[in-house]
Amino acid sequence: MIIIYNEVTLRDMPESDIEDYVRWFTVEREWENWDAPWEKEDSDEEAERISWREYYESVKSLPDNILRRKFEIEYGGKHVGWVSSYYINDGFEWTREQTDRLAVGIDICEPNAWGKGIGTNSLRAFIDYYFENGEDKLYTQTWSGNIRMIRCAQKLGFAECNRNIGSRMVNGEKFDGLTFVIKNK
Repeated sequence: MIIIYNEVTLRDMPESDIEDYVRWFTVEREWENWDAPWEKEDSDEEAERISWREYYESVKSLPDNILRRKFEIEYGGKHVGWVSSYYINDGFEWTREQTDRLAVGIDICEPNAWGKGIGTNSLRAFIDYYFENGEDKLYTQTWSGNIRMIRCAQKLGFAECNRNIGSRMVNGEKFDGLTFVIKNK
C-alpha cells in the first residue's frame, strides 16, 4: 500500500528497509534523543537484523484492505523513518490491549531530513488515513523537551489533553510527559 501526500510517501516495508533499521538502531542513533530517550537500549547489528527480518516477514503480504499500524516514510526516493500507531490506556500509558485510545507517532531517523516538514506531512497523511478508515479521535504523545514534535502536533490541530509533570528524565533533567488529542471533523 502507498499513500502520497505532498512530497512524502507512506509505504509498506520492502525487505531493503531492514538495513536502514539496523543502522538506525545500532550506529546512527541521534533520532532516539528525541523519540523516547529514557527508553534507549544498546543493541547489536545481528540482533536488530533478526528482529527486523521477523517484522518484515509478518507484514510483507498484507492485503491493501487491512488497516496498517505502521508505514515507512520515503522522501526524495530515500527511506527516512516511519509513522506508527499504538494503544494507550485511561492513564495515557502504552498498553498491549486494544482500547478506544489510539495514538500515532513518527520517527524521522535521517538528520538531513529534519526541519523540512517531512514529519508534519507524514503525520498528516497517517492521521487522514485513520480518519478515512473510521477513527474519530487520535492521540499523540511526546515530552516537553521535544519542541519540534510539540510544534508539529500544534500545526496539525492537536490539543494538549494530559500532562504528567516531571515524569520523563532525560540527561539528568525532569521533563513533562505530554498527550495531545485531535478529533475528526
